[in-house]
Amino acid sequence: MSKQTEQEPAAENPEELLNLKLTNPKEWAAGIPAVAVAMVDIIKETGMVRGVEGLFKMNQKGGFDCSGCAWPDPDDDRSPIAEYCENGAKALAEEATTKKLTGEFFAENPVAELAKLNDYEIGKKGRIAQPLYLAKGATHYTPVSWDFAFKKIADELNALASPDEAAFYTSGRTSNEASFMYQLFVREFGTNNMPDCSNMCHESTSVGLADAIGIGKGTVTLNDFYDTDVIIIMGQNPGTNHPRMLSALEKAKQKGSKIIAVNPLHEAGLMGFKNPQTVKGILGIKTQLADLYLQVRINGDMALLKAMEKLLYKAELENPGSVFDHDFIKKNTTGYVAFLASLEQYEVDDLAKAAGLTVNEIEQAVDLIKNESRIIICWAMGVTQHKNGVATVKEIVNLAMLKGAIGKPGAGLCPVRGHSNVQGNRTMIIWDKPKPQQLDKLKEVFGFEPPRGHGYDVVESIKAMDEGKLKVFFAMGGNFLSATPDTLFTAQAMRKLKLSVHVSTKLNRSHLVHGEEALILPTLSRSDKDVLNGEDQFISCENSMGVIQMSKGMLKPVSEHLMNENQIVCNLAKATLGSRSVIDWDKYAKSYDAVRDVIAKVIPGFEDYNQKVRLPGGFYLPNAAREGKFITEKNGSVVPFNIAPLPKHELAAGEYHMTTIRSHDQFNTTIYGLNDRYRGIHNERRVILMNENDMKKAGFKAEEKVDLFNYDDGVERAARLFVVVPYNIPEGNTATYYPEANVLVPINSVAEQSNTPTSKLVNIKIRKHLA
Repeated sequence: MSKQTEQEPAAENPEELLNLKLTNPKEWAAGIPAVAVAMVDIIKETGMVRGVEGLFKMNQKGGFDCSGCAWPDPDDDRSPIAEYCENGAKALAEEATTKKLTGEFFAENPVAELAKLNDYEIGKKGRIAQPLYLAKGATHYTPVSWDFAFKKIADELNALASPDEAAFYTSGRTSNEASFMYQLFVREFGTNNMPDCSNMCHESTSVGLADAIGIGKGTVTLNDFYDTDVIIIMGQNPGTNHPRMLSALEKAKQKGSKIIAVNPLHEAGLMGFKNPQTVKGILGIKTQLADLYLQVRINGDMALLKAMEKLLYKAELENPGSVFDHDFIKKNTTGYVAFLASLEQYEVDDLAKAAGLTVNEIEQAVDLIKNESRIIICWAMGVTQHKNGVATVKEIVNLAMLKGAIGKPGAGLCPVRGHSNVQGNRTMIIWDKPKPQQLDKLKEVFGFEPPRGHGYDVVESIKAMDEGKLKVFFAMGGNFLSATPDTLFTAQAMRKLKLSVHVSTKLNRSHLVHGEEALILPTLSRSDKDVLNGEDQFISCENSMGVIQMSKGMLKPVSEHLMNENQIVCNLAKATLGSRSVIDWDKYAKSYDAVRDVIAKVIPGFEDYNQKVRLPGGFYLPNAAREGKFITEKNGSVVPFNIAPLPKHELAAGEYHMTTIRSHDQFNTTIYGLNDRYRGIHNERRVILMNENDMKKAGFKAEEKVDLFNYDDGVERAARLFVVVPYNIPEGNTATYYPEANVLVPINSVAEQSNTPTSKLVNIKIRKHLA
């Protein structure tokens, strides 16, 4: 058996644990403490004037879009004081910091020494102030000119035996304009190797919904939350990952909606909300959110959904026509009879056991929805990052179809995307599997033949690096290494590259685990003022509910050497393609309006883009499913009921299921601090949350030091020195923070169809740490 253990990409020195402090988990989120914590971060990083100036413009009409989550802004009733959350303020503090890294910093700090820092320490160093180059065999990054950087990348790309020896990654922060020009350059260069962050999070949603309802996006608007009867929230922690969602849930509760929460952990933001913008919240009075909390086992969602469907069918047989929406089923679906027959193989008792619930708990959920049809079902990575992620998304669609809860006001499907423009990236054709009609349109408008074969997604790109099939890796934003699975394997693969390039705002671990040569290209952040031809510019983004809106930065950039992402793409395209290009890259580098005009010619729904995006609040993209029209490639105008087997979860002796989660002090791989105050964990991130009964059986004590192991594929993957924290989590289940535990997520453990890493269910063994 081969062995892997943390070495070069280690999150921190595993023999240097901090002073862990445990307090009781919270039963509510936000409140005055959230305001206080956010302001401390803002003042520390940006200063009072700069920080407050940014906060007043964040998520406002005419202001800039938060670089954090993709939760939509209200169409009309935006708060004039604070249309942001605690973590949005922390995100602004990170990008608007006045700390900057110049050539002097890199001259004093060799790459090998920086790599010994943990992700939190790396991120707190400051903004990158100028282009940087790491020569082959060099120990330090050195400043270079933009011309040098573009020529170096162009020379390496043009020296490849095939364009398919390069891959071009995209982060969800990238704007619509830059994303469109980026994919245009990559395709004129000649490849569809376009992995993106969606591959690692909501790809199961994109695949599942596209197959089922004809569009890989949700079907609701924010206003639907204010006019619904039941909201089901599955595999999602809004209090930390999408805190502004709490305001929508509070408003829904005030209007009489019921909320069912489904999650293995009792998360504060699903239980109660102290709204700091109301007198009630300031006084510490919470709004109870979840009417019913179903604490499923990890990946128990499919069993729960099937149990609910069986109980609903039983109620329908007892009162025909009162539970199922037969008009909707007859008009819009196919396979109804076969689907009901497939449920006969299961017993509710067995399904409840598989879900980790009692039959009574599931009956309570059914009682809340059986007489309602205005139902919204929300979900996030707790559903998608499993081997059966696509099937579970389709099972959610099954439940909604039985109730006729799609395509009408107050009802529908609501995947909650985790990054601010990850949905917009895909709309702009950032995709390794583009549709033929999308490529045909590019050919029609621009006059070149785009490549037709599928490219590499994230997991395929990592494997291709390892096999020597990729020579150049270009990342438009993000922290690729820390975000990906099987961290040590990924790090070793990246070191086989000839050139790695990262367009970034701040230093991160991916800059420190690199190819033979490496470049860091510093870019503007969302809040930075973007000036072209003497005029302030704006970009645009798409939120989780299909709204396109403008984003206009207004803070002075920390360095005069920063370049916006669109200009980086256009200048790189010019340098690489030269006279063989048929595209006027100078035109698009100088004008976002020109980019939007050409997007309007290529992407459906963007007609009159430049006019509509300037409207206050932006505009909604067309969504046929939202209107009750289902146009699928495989099934025409009907939605098929999906029949999927129940996943089997077998644990060997001494094994546990592990799920990776965020702390409240982070957004994706950006670590804001070392506290997870809602869960009562302070000063440490290398922790494993365990059920107390499991601890007793295994002989572990609270705060005991342990090592974690995974043995998939005959490889021993080890994460050393974690601390056991007793927690309210189902027996046999454990939870750890990422990216620290990503080293345990096997590269070959992926979701069927979507190829998403199964970061929410990893089999591990736990042993006492031997110093």
